[in-house]
Amino acid sequence: MSDQITRAGVVGWPIDHSLSPRLHGYWLKKHRIRGSYEAIAVEGSALQKMMEGLASQGFSGLNVTVPHKVAVMQHLDIISDQARRIGAVNTVVVGKNGRLSGSNTDGFGFIENLRQGCPGFDFTKGAAVVLGAGGAARAVVVALIDEGVPAIRLINRTRQKAEDLADYIGDPVQVFDWDSRSGVLEDAALLANTTSLANLILIFLLMRCPSTPWCRISSMRRLKPAC
Repeated sequence: MSDQITRAGVVGWPIDHSLSPRLHGYWLKKHRIRGSYEAIAVEGSALQKMMEGLASQGFSGLNVTVPHKVAVMQHLDIISDQARRIGAVNTVVVGKNGRLSGSNTDGFGFIENLRQGCPGFDFTKGAAVVLGAGGAARAVVVALIDEGVPAIRLINRTRQKAEDLADYIGDPVQVFDWDSRSGVLEDAALLANTTSLANLILIFLLMRCPSTPWCRISSMRRLKPAC
């Protein structure tokens, strides 16, 4: 048996909030895999040096979280077509030759979570409101477009960042002021919070299933169910 230990982790700033080490640590232990999954706190100014040292430090790969999902792209050798379209990377694989390959699984995970949480949800029946304009928001917006959402209302505290995302993605993304967020939610079918305040991508479905926590939240906000 090889003595080599598979080393992986998640990089961000800050990173203490991440549950990924506990999650992956559980599965490593359960399946008796010789490996580690670490939380790695890296400021933006130190990102390049950290990425350049991945192979020499024995890393097999990384997950990337806020605020590095966009910035990390300039330090990669290969970027998947989907990640390039999104304009953000959340997964990095270290090849045997030390080359770094980036991809993005945020959109896939977002859509699959929706399908599990609200089976039969029709993406084409109403607008989606997306809070935030970072790397996670980029992936969510592209995923929603691919599912046929007719209108995406983008809201961010810094409007210019939302405008930049809308310009990059194009239709059907529209930008609204942060102060108008309550009105923007009025007839929405879906609200996705991709801000760092959420830690994870939290999805509030405005559904016809009143027993779910999502619906109780939407009821408190006086939002109209749409699925």
